[in-house]
Amino acid sequence: MFKTARMALLAVLFAGPAGPLFAADLPEPQVEEAPPPVVEQQPVDVGGWYIRGDLDYHWSRFGGADYITYGAAPQTQGSFASGSLKGALSAGAGIGYQVNQYFRTDLTADWMSRSNFRGSTVGFCAGGVPCVSTDTSSYSALLLLANAYIDIGTWHGVTPYVGAGIGGAWVKWDTLHNSDLDGDFFHQGGKGWRFAYALMAGASYCLTDRVKLDVGYRYSHINGGKMFEYASDSNVGPGYDHGINVHEVRGGLRYQFGGQSDCAPPPAAYVPPEPIYTK
Repeated sequence: MFKTARMALLAVLFAGPAGPLFAADLPEPQVEEAPPPVVEQQPVDVGGWYIRGDLDYHWSRFGGADYITYGAAPQTQGSFASGSLKGALSAGAGIGYQVNQYFRTDLTADWMSRSNFRGSTVGFCAGGVPCVSTDTSSYSALLLLANAYIDIGTWHGVTPYVGAGIGGAWVKWDTLHNSDLDGDFFHQGGKGWRFAYALMAGASYCLTDRVKLDVGYRYSHINGGKMFEYASDSNVGPGYDHGINVHEVRGGLRYQFGGQSDCAPPPAAYVPPEPIYTK
């Protein structure tokens, strides 16, 4: 009986420290967390047709002009001693295609409203008296260009760009009024098509997902051509200008009506379903 009691007591004494020891040695169950979902961004295929409208203010630079003088002496060639052109307004429109996020092309037509001309010539009036004439006229032009642009990138809706264009200009000079000591003389203005090219730089800003505000600068050069016709009462003409350089500050809107605009929010990203784990 005592032997049995001692064995029971010893079992209780050893079970006390061993129980916690064995429990601490058991590994804790591992909790497996699901990995974060993989987000696959869908590529944005930017491109599509657009139309544009522009207004600008331009400053024209007169490149000089030559003319022929007839008389008792052999014909001679004269040149304007001075010449300047006033600034004027222009308006234009065009249609283009956004090839991708960084390249686009368009065809544009701009009407340059009348820019007033004032110049002078130095020569001899009746009796061989030296005299200086005052010459006034004006020109207007229709500029047609095929353009290509590089859109550098878009940051917070702003896209800077550079571009170049090539085409032609239909230039019309109004009547040239020539006034000197001999009186007033009038020469019919010249008109016709000329070669032209342009260089542009600017930036666009997303107003909506389809409409952009476009602000920039354009330099265009119009080749020389006939400025005025021969006038029999003055024995002078025809005259040919050396070309016109035009500096423009432009502002307008572009509306993209086809394809995916870079102003539109990107397509929703694909999120695969969360995996299900079983025990």
